Amino acid sequence: MTLLHRRQLCQLSAAFVASAAIPGSALARTDDNLVSDDWSDDVAILRSAWQTLHPGLYRYSTPDQITARLDDLALAWTAPATFRQRFLALSRVTASVQCGHTYPNPYNARAVVRDRLYPDRALVPFRFRWIDSAMVVTHDDEGQGRFAPGTIITAIDGVPTSELLARLIPLARADGTSIGKRISLMEVRGEDRYETFDIHLPLVLPVRDSARFTLADGTVVAAPLFTLTQRQAGLPASASTAPDANPWTLATGDDGIARLTMPTWGLYNSTFDWKAWLAGVMDALASSQSRGLIVDLRGNEGGADCGDIILSRLLVRDLALPRDPSWVRYRKAPEALLPHLDTWDRSFFDWGDQAVASDERPGFFRLVRDGDGASDTVIRAEGQRFAGPVAVICDASTSSATFAFCRTVKDNGLATLIGQTTGGNRRGINGGAFAFLRLPTSGIEVDLPLIAGFPLTPQPDAAILPDLAVSTTARDIARGLDPQMAAATAHILSR
Repeated sequence: MTLLHRRQLCQLSAAFVASAAIPGSALARTDDNLVSDDWSDDVAILRSAWQTLHPGLYRYSTPDQITARLDDLALAWTAPATFRQRFLALSRVTASVQCGHTYPNPYNARAVVRDRLYPDRALVPFRFRWIDSAMVVTHDDEGQGRFAPGTIITAIDGVPTSELLARLIPLARADGTSIGKRISLMEVRGEDRYETFDIHLPLVLPVRDSARFTLADGTVVAAPLFTLTQRQAGLPASASTAPDANPWTLATGDDGIARLTMPTWGLYNSTFDWKAWLAGVMDALASSQSRGLIVDLRGNEGGADCGDIILSRLLVRDLALPRDPSWVRYRKAPEALLPHLDTWDRSFFDWGDQAVASDERPGFFRLVRDGDGASDTVIRAEGQRFAGPVAVICDASTSSATFAFCRTVKDNGLATLIGQTTGGNRRGINGGAFAFLRLPTSGIEVDLPLIAGFPLTPQPDAAILPDLAVSTTARDIARGLDPQMAAATAHILSR
């Protein structure tokens, strides 16, 4: 099942966002004044859409639990509150579904909503990673020398960072109980125009204009906070590539190892002929004297099945992979919901004969389209086989298509996984087709996956563990070291 991630959904839905109706009067205000409008009708729409369309709604929660959470949200959206307080209540509910594709997506939000998600100055002036519940600076956006890479932040405005992380984790989207994925989303890495952390920190800590940062040695640094414009101005070029640009890099070092860096597989809207390029690269590597291959997937949340081309050059013979059956909750979406739903392919709202009722899963329809009904996915052994050692560097970001790739290479011994536990979940993922649910009164959009994969046999609520776990320390960051790449290099050279 091909899965998209948030950046692709942004690109595919941009036209819908631009042409959507202007939100109601509740969104005309951009300050923190109390919103007294009754938004409970939006909760009724969300409830109806989830119950009739969302195939993974009850994968980790019971119907009674979902009902109770939505009831609480309806009450919260009736009582006077600020916009951010109401958004916080919604985030708790969407995150509780434990689906990495169910959340209020800033990429699909109208500009007026995004303006309210990003207060004027509420963004920390640096990029960072979470290490042992402390913020470790990876890049000083401020440029004043106060937050050098490797600097450890232990508190913001007197609140321990461990407490802040505990408040943030329940607001992050992820499949199942994966903590690593949630923590990863609450980092600021410079990979996205709209960082999850930047949206949610002001929801749990009312920072604005400036903040006091406590360092590991007890020093307190007062510093001005950033606006969204400042954050985006400092993003690396890799965070936003042109439609015809190649987002990947291939470099062969003096050690003879080829390193293929793939920060995204989100190429649906791309005019770059990635299939031809990647096939050519793999065939060239097979005929060269490369000592080995390292595929770096860190930060890659998935997209197209780009990994199939890599797999096809690692195989001795065709590989049949068990396919999780694809299921939907409806054959035709209710007419009453259609005014609130956008997507890039309206056929998603009427599956017709492609949705087949089955006693195997009552209340669902088996989806049989584009190979969804096949029992196996067959990866063909094609091109020239690369027989050298292969290492794949993964982290908690690797989910959806990159999760499936990591599972395949590990389960079939095609490469060595190095780094951190992936995102995704062995119990299956919701995705493949999406609706953008636009709640008319609040103006908020919630991404809604429409297809679910359910494994044929019981699976653990777990992601993919690396063959060789390698962590990063604050000292590594201060010294500019890359321990995962170093470990992958050492592994290849030892073969």
